[in-house]
Amino acid sequence: MTDATNPLLQPSTLPYGLPDYRAIKPEHYLPAFQAGFEEHLREIARITMVRSMPTFENTFEALERSGELLDRVAHAFYTVSSADATPEIQAIDEQLAPLMAAHQDAITLDGPLYWRVRQVYEQRDALALDPEQRYLVERHHREMTHAGAALDDAAKEQLTALNQKLSTLTNTFERNLLNDTNDLAVVFDSASELDGLSQGELSAAARSAADRGLDGKFLITLPLFTGHPALAQTRVRESRRRIMAASLARGSRDNTHDNRPVLLEIVRLRAERASLLGYDSHAASVTADETAGTPDAVEQMLRRLAAPAARNALAERAALQAIVDETEPTPFPVEAHDWAFYTERVRTARYDIDSSALRPWFEAERVLQDGVFFAATRLYGVTFSEREDLVAYHPGARVFEVRDPDGSPVGLYVLDLYTRDSKRGGAWMNAIVSQSRLRGTAPVVVNNLNVPLPGEGEPTLLTLDEVTTLFHEFGHALHGLFATVTYPHFAGTNVFRDFVEFPSQVNEMWILWPEVLDNYARHHETGAPLDPAVIERLRATETFDQGHATSEYLAAAWLDQAWHRLSVEGAGLDDVTGFEAAALTDIGLHDPAVPTRYSSTYFAHVFSGGYSAAYYSYIWSEVLDADTVDWFHENGGLTRENGDRFRERLLGVGGSKDPLEAYRDFRGRDAEIEPLLKRRGLDS
Repeated sequence: MTDATNPLLQPSTLPYGLPDYRAIKPEHYLPAFQAGFEEHLREIARITMVRSMPTFENTFEALERSGELLDRVAHAFYTVSSADATPEIQAIDEQLAPLMAAHQDAITLDGPLYWRVRQVYEQRDALALDPEQRYLVERHHREMTHAGAALDDAAKEQLTALNQKLSTLTNTFERNLLNDTNDLAVVFDSASELDGLSQGELSAAARSAADRGLDGKFLITLPLFTGHPALAQTRVRESRRRIMAASLARGSRDNTHDNRPVLLEIVRLRAERASLLGYDSHAASVTADETAGTPDAVEQMLRRLAAPAARNALAERAALQAIVDETEPTPFPVEAHDWAFYTERVRTARYDIDSSALRPWFEAERVLQDGVFFAATRLYGVTFSEREDLVAYHPGARVFEVRDPDGSPVGLYVLDLYTRDSKRGGAWMNAIVSQSRLRGTAPVVVNNLNVPLPGEGEPTLLTLDEVTTLFHEFGHALHGLFATVTYPHFAGTNVFRDFVEFPSQVNEMWILWPEVLDNYARHHETGAPLDPAVIERLRATETFDQGHATSEYLAAAWLDQAWHRLSVEGAGLDDVTGFEAAALTDIGLHDPAVPTRYSSTYFAHVFSGGYSAAYYSYIWSEVLDADTVDWFHENGGLTRENGDRFRERLLGVGGSKDPLEAYRDFRGRDAEIEPLLKRRGLDS
């Protein structure tokens, strides 16, 4: 294979540098990665071999220019490996994991490079650097030091070995989870077993079954989180029990997809690596370079919220039990698989709202065009036009061009809405191309969801949770599209992990904003708007069931912390279930009726994603989010003036500024926690 025959080895000629996925074959990836590794190492060698003393230009600017080929190949590949992981792609991913870890260490731990970085860092006050350049110097020095660049050669060798082992294990965890999730999808023989599901949902289940050769049956696939949308509607209790049991079993069965030994080894190696780097635990190592600062600060917040959340969940359970006792011929104790179903009955009785009955007003295309895009246009003036001439990595992924109010190009937005067996669970945003003035690149960003694909000719009707997910992930996309920086190190969402969820959570506010909701919440058959009385009742339910929602989230966040606060001595465990129970009891959230949002064996965020010891970041960011929502209400809401301020002072700076400093620049002060407590009903 030559440069000319491998489309990854030449810059794409498509608009915005979108990779030419029509030409890229699986066999192109490994040779392109190898070429990228080699070129990047040569570029670093040219930096470290410069005879003159280190300067910003010959060290930092050169460092930011390096690795462009590798970045291009990696962004193209990892987009596919997450969203369309065929067996061939999985095999490549498995081979790549240790190679990528070794290469990253070769750069980050390079002694001569670190010496040059440190020299410029120590002289930064005497240099004529603009704010972004100074912050770049500080961040590179901090990140290299934090990663172990100051260690001696023997320790670096040990660290590199640990990183390679961990990269292989996290890859194994994700592959096991994907395969076990597919295997545990629940098959039903008849529609009567799923009594309560809409015709569209039954159609999607029948299509999923047919896709696996199970004609005439119904297949319920599993989302990443513990619960399942079908649990709120399925009247047959045994069917609910089967769905919940399958969800909870993922990665914890005695088979080839068992994630228990994998996660235990990940925990042990992470603790060992943290000790090598001079930290008491992996959590201490992670939070040291986040806005939280320490695990103790995280624990203080989680414990402050856990007690009132558990109290509220207990009251909610009592209300559910009362419904069961009053309406069921043979009452039974409320269990986890009953919670969502009876919550809907309480919601209906208390607020006269059946959330499943709202789906006809949430047709996916209208939500996208007249909700998500509409809010962004009103707030920021940007427009979206579909580019059917551009092909993404999968036929189900759609490409939109984004332009500013004056018609100038911003970038491309790719939406991949539907679930498939080759896509990992959950929802996410990632970049295929990152913006950088230095490299002359504009952003190409992707949103992935896992909405069931309906039968042929059937509309895609979303749940309110799925509407929320689409708005949330689009908030990440806006961050990736709007960040305008010089250096690729700061591109898009490259901010502290416990800040990155803030823009996405803010974007959720527009879901029930009157002019936005009225524009998209139209009946898919009649075009009738959602009844204003229903809308008011929806707003009245914003704290409804928040005890349960907050408890299941906090339980997962605390599990993450508990695993990663272990020292080397404490990490030699062999009982995953026992450890989970003890950790949740410690924080007062061990309630089988309110299972953690992610149990350890399918907690992809922390054992195969980038959120290890950082899952707390959602609630940490929500403090900023709730405070920002108050600001928008105080200042007139959905206006261009407000949008321009939010874009310029927060989204637009990407990672080129300390995030809390950027927040103070936007808000005029630090965030306050009271709006969050009020939102979640934890203030009483």
